Order: sequence, then structure tokens, then C-alpha cells
Amino acid sequence: MTAARTIPTCDLCDAYKADASGAFRVVPPVFQSYGGVAAFSGPVRTVRCFEDNSLVKAAVESPGAGQVLVVDGGGSLRRALVGGNLASAAARNGWAGIVVHGAVRDVAELQSAAVGVLALALVPMAGERRGEGQADTPVTVAGVTVHPGDWLVADADGVVVMTATIAAAQGLGVPAG
Repeated sequence: MTAARTIPTCDLCDAYKADASGAFRVVPPVFQSYGGVAAFSGPVRTVRCFEDNSLVKAAVESPGAGQVLVVDGGGSLRRALVGGNLASAAARNGWAGIVVHGAVRDVAELQSAAVGVLALALVPMAGERRGEGQADTPVTVAGVTVHPGDWLVADADGVVVMTATIAAAQGLGVPAG
């Protein structure tokens, strides 16, 4: 799979700093990078769950096709929603990245996985598997609403989310050449 073109978040912010429509959103700087890929972008899929990573597991075990999984874990820091096994599955299945509004674990394994992983913090306690949550519905992470089909760009400077229309206008999704 060829990597999609990525534009630095600072350049995107410069281009859309006057946008008041809500089509371009900057996520507050609350996330830490734990994955083996520091910068990533792609179309968004979403999961909403609380301390139960059943739907996260199902998502990353399916073909990712360069997508970014945005997980609204309610900001819980009591249980990890992604660990080394799920990060490895995401990398193996072609996910570009995972953004967790909650905790992750297995930092050494996350860093060795060829996938971007952003989260609020680390915690050693694994998530539960009760089969609860919702997939492919709008979620809110750090106060920013993210819709399935939006486009997310993450790098060392931060995280931005935009509509697919803006992403297409910026040439995102075009294989890097």
C-alpha cells in the first residue's frame, strides 16, 4: 500500500486559520505520541467505548486501508483501550493511526509497531471485553467532534481534523510520489 500524502499541521492551520465554519478543527494539545509512526493522516473511522475495547479490537483486526481510528474512551485513565497486540494488528491490517481519548499500555510494543498511536496517558491495566460501545458514529475527543469520514492529520505539532472536502482540496489521500 502506498502512503497517502501528508501536509504538516502547521501549514494546514495557516491555510485555514480564518475558517469559522467548523469544517477545519484543531484538537487541543492533550495527546502524547506512543506509536512507531510519528506523523500520520487518513480518513476517520470512530469507536465510542468506556473501558471496554471490544470494538477497538474488532476495528483494528479489519482492513484499515490507511484509515485513522478515533476512539472516544471518555478520557478514562483507568484501563487501556489499546496495547501492543492491538497496535500490531492495526499495523498489520494497514491502519495509519489510532487516536485514543483515554489510555494505552505496552509502551515498548507500541513504539515498535508501524502505526501512529496517540493517547492521553499510559496505564498498565488492560481494557475489558464486554462487547459494549458504538462504532462509526460521531465522537467527541478533547472537546472536538469528529465524524466518520472526516480526515485527521497528526504530527509532532498537533492534531487537526477536517471534512473530506477540505482534505480533497489539499490533495490529501493522493499517494505520495
